Amino acid sequence: MPITITGGITVTGGFTVVAPLVSKKAIFGYGVTTSIFRSITNLVSNTGIVATDTAGVGTVRAYVAAASYGGDKAIFGYGSIVSPATQYSITNLVSNTGVVATDTTGVGTVRTFLAAARYGTDKAIFGYGYDGTTTYYSMTNLVSNLGVVATDTTGVGTARRSLAAASYGIDKAIFGYGFNGSNQSITNNVSNTGVVATDITGVGTARRNLAAASYGIDKAIFGYGFNSLAVYVATTNLVSNTGTVATDTTGVGTSRGELAAAEYGTDTAIFGYGYTGSATAITNLVSNTGVVATDTTGVGTARNGLAAASYG
Repeated sequence: MPITITGGITVTGGFTVVAPLVSKKAIFGYGVTTSIFRSITNLVSNTGIVATDTAGVGTVRAYVAAASYGGDKAIFGYGSIVSPATQYSITNLVSNTGVVATDTTGVGTVRTFLAAARYGTDKAIFGYGYDGTTTYYSMTNLVSNLGVVATDTTGVGTARRSLAAASYGIDKAIFGYGFNGSNQSITNNVSNTGVVATDITGVGTARRNLAAASYGIDKAIFGYGFNSLAVYVATTNLVSNTGTVATDTTGVGTSRGELAAAEYGTDTAIFGYGYTGSATAITNLVSNTGVVATDTTGVGTARNGLAAASYG
């Protein structure tokens, strides 16, 4: 007989433990608007309502990555600015009330255009990226459940940038798509101990500058991006709770790239902001069955190259 137990207690002896659903919020942060780099954030309620700008904390930058960790907190990390071009490895922790902390000294290789996701229920992983000139990376950096970033782990899979990542299957993660001279559709699964697997043959339209988030408790969605025909798309690809990526779903909402996405509520997600030829602040909600809604009028400063994660 199923028993619902709170507090993270594990029961043995044949009982089924049903994890309690937690209603989460989300946060969008950092980015760039026509060469103005930002550190502002926008909180998202557990019903998907985006709040106006919160004054920025930490180094202004774009092309960062973000993920949840510790069960109820989040972390932004890495990124870059241009003019002059500078890449970072600094991180900024986000409390369980959505408050962003000042810079934490960076760990690992400075880089930009990377991705991040939660794994192992309460840890996170940053992976892949670009040095801003010629080098693509496949290295990763694990984040503990206290928000401590580890040194570089030797990369696995095709080195690339401008990819996306999300958690799936409760405690695993997936990196997907990206660019390394040409657009990619390959994916790399991450185990519940943070081990990255070798390339899986791509499914769906090869593209870069897309976003990803978990939804439906144990599934994920990749969406939007810039394809090999130099066209922005709104295409999505659903990921099952075993990490299998589905073929393209016809896009809904404004086609764009350099956007961000995160889980919110108990089982839903949100795509937001991005670039269509100019920065935008529009959002698109995702149902617990992976259905993307039409555009919601943007709130806050329009920008691209930002990141998002769930917290609370």
